[in-house]
Amino acid sequence: MKARMIGLALLTGIALGAVASETVHSQAKPPAYLIGQIDVSDPDGYAKEYLPKAREIIKSHGGKLVAAAGAGATGAKVVAVDGSAPKRVVIYVYPSMEALLAWRNDPAYVQVRSIGEKFATYHTFAIEGAAPQ
Repeated sequence: MKARMIGLALLTGIALGAVASETVHSQAKPPAYLIGQIDVSDPDGYAKEYLPKAREIIKSHGGKLVAAAGAGATGAKVVAVDGSAPKRVVIYVYPSMEALLAWRNDPAYVQVRSIGEKFATYHTFAIEGAAPQ
């Protein structure tokens, strides 16, 4: 009986340790940032036909807007520091690079992006942020 109790306690401890280890490991993934320089040729069409649908899909993949400025934004200006400023800049943060790439490859977003390309030319890239401390 004691051997069973010890065995059961041991198995329970191993299971809890595995769950805790997985939780800690999954939390260690760094966030991913999407930076977009966008040349908007039709700010009105971009803001009305592309943005609402795109934002919905971005949000569904855990993306959160960090900053947006320029054409189609809320009035904030892009300030050139070196060189010339693009017409629009956006920065989004995602929980991980995997989440960011899942958003970009989502068939619903691919379809919405084709609408956006009627109104803008995109130059986007992603970087991983610092791992949570």
